[in-house]
Amino acid sequence: MATSGTLRAVHVDELPTPAAIIDADAFEANLIAMSAVHPGARLRPHVKAHKSTAIAARQAGAGHRTFTVATPREALGLAAAGLGDDILIANEVVDPRRLAAVAALHADDHPHHANVTLAVDSEATIDAAATAGVAACVIDVNVGLPRCGCDPADAGRFASVARARGLIVRGVMGYEGHLMMVEDRNRQRDDVEAAMTILVGAHADVGGDIVSAGGTGTYDLHDATGITELEAGSYALMDSHYASLGLPFVQALFVVGTIISVHATHAVADVGLKALGMDHGNPTMIGGDVWYLSDEHITFTPAGGAAVGDRIRVIPAHIDPTMAMHEAAWLVRRDEVLERWAIDLRGWD
Repeated sequence: MATSGTLRAVHVDELPTPAAIIDADAFEANLIAMSAVHPGARLRPHVKAHKSTAIAARQAGAGHRTFTVATPREALGLAAAGLGDDILIANEVVDPRRLAAVAALHADDHPHHANVTLAVDSEATIDAAATAGVAACVIDVNVGLPRCGCDPADAGRFASVARARGLIVRGVMGYEGHLMMVEDRNRQRDDVEAAMTILVGAHADVGGDIVSAGGTGTYDLHDATGITELEAGSYALMDSHYASLGLPFVQALFVVGTIISVHATHAVADVGLKALGMDHGNPTMIGGDVWYLSDEHITFTPAGGAAVGDRIRVIPAHIDPTMAMHEAAWLVRRDEVLERWAIDLRGWD
């Protein structure tokens, strides 16, 4: 079969398993729902959630021409696909070779010319970016998640250092990832506002036009926080982890498996640890209760009858690593396969 584009009509049951499938109608509904709240450049979709230029192109078609990425590989792939209007690498990078490849995209005569901005949070990351010739940066600020990000009190100083090294400082970013799954919505709203007060305060010291933050779990809590753009990715495909919050986004991605063994108490299908991100716990499934997973197997209790050769649909608990485990996802409507979308931004080189 071709690696992209429209295919002849193929039934889901013909796909080799495990197979990642995307429900076309659910996917489109998710794009519409997010665009209604964050239209155009107000949303900077995070490509790390799906790692597919085909999906990014659909997001661009919904009006979002700016993108967030986690790796230089993702930035280079978007640029090669003609989606390089405004790419933010929301991560610190110090590898000189990768930074040089990103910096080269800024040249007007580069065949995949793109505008790329890099997150920095220290003098060392600023030095790496400047030495490689990266044109622009944002100051990454710690707003409560113990990961990357500078002390807010240092943001202004780092902005001055970056400008002295010749970098354009476009603003600040901060990720309140520790607040994505807070179930008490009133508490979540208060905590998000507190985190964004820190970020906006740092922006006053840094300057620039960007205050970038947020994600799927806090997408509707930023009306008055002062951010200029939301970095959300999981909303487009969803997973059972985010579904527990009751968000208005529906499950669009499933991993199809084939039952390979049936017993009096359980059945086994060929969707295992190597096909699903497991850091958020076991997946769920349609028509069965999951017992456990091993490398190539999911063991479960079927809700009804089960026979060897039957197909099942598994709902991942974490969309991002699940997508990174598959070479492609199949766009489907009901059981008809419409297209094969390469997951072409996987890996690091």
